[in-house]
Amino acid sequence: MSAPVTCSVEGGIAQVRLDRPEKLNALTLDTLEELVEAAGRLRRDRTLRGVVLGGSGDSFCAGLDFATVMAEPRRVTRAFVPRPWRGTNLFQEACWAWRRLPVPVVAAVHGHCYGGGLQIALAADLRMTTPDARWSVLEAKWGLVPDMSGMQALSQQVRMDVAKRLTMTGEVVSGERAVELGLASEVHEEPFVAATRFLEEVATRSPDAVAATKRLFERTWASGPRRTFAGERREQAFLLRRGNTKAAREAALRREVPSFGPRAR
Repeated sequence: MSAPVTCSVEGGIAQVRLDRPEKLNALTLDTLEELVEAAGRLRRDRTLRGVVLGGSGDSFCAGLDFATVMAEPRRVTRAFVPRPWRGTNLFQEACWAWRRLPVPVVAAVHGHCYGGGLQIALAADLRMTTPDARWSVLEAKWGLVPDMSGMQALSQQVRMDVAKRLTMTGEVVSGERAVELGLASEVHEEPFVAATRFLEEVATRSPDAVAATKRLFERTWASGPRRTFAGERREQAFLLRRGNTKAAREAALRREVPSFGPRAR
């Protein structure tokens, strides 16, 4: 049996794929565990510059494979228990692990982006979508609410009335409409290409500055000014002592392409 998640790295950019195309990449417990493991491995790679997160075949992800998952009730019960050191259970960590990465993560969405799949996409830093992709908070169909970090992510991306409408109805919207609503970032005919090009552009910047940017936004987005200002000072003091900062400064002065070392943390 092939692995439900594949991961390859080339030129510092990881290509992570949900790989159950015959099932529209519907999520199983094995898939969730492999997503967490893949994110953990990539987080430890200090030469990594970015991640493209997508799905093989005709869809990004059609959501949870209920028939397969519910066939293992004891395993589901264990997966539902949060890990105290993370504050997430398996379902939530399969999404939120991508927020924990110190590099930009871009979801390349095509076909179905339903339920758990939408929550995985929302955990990325950006979402590139085809215009005809289908997005839905599909939990409403099953009498449920998003519980894979989706409530947190939705509150960061869309207005509350929009989040309520989508979550209460399970309405299916196109990729173009998803961008209008704030669910997705940009429309592209070839989202994998667009995602990779964006990460190649980011890779021309200091990996330490990129990581600090992500940390600052993740930690202070909903904070007051005092905490945000303290975070700015802390990160800047750290960056001023880094070799990658010096490399960026010197290259800018010489109008050259900088050469960076591994990320500091």
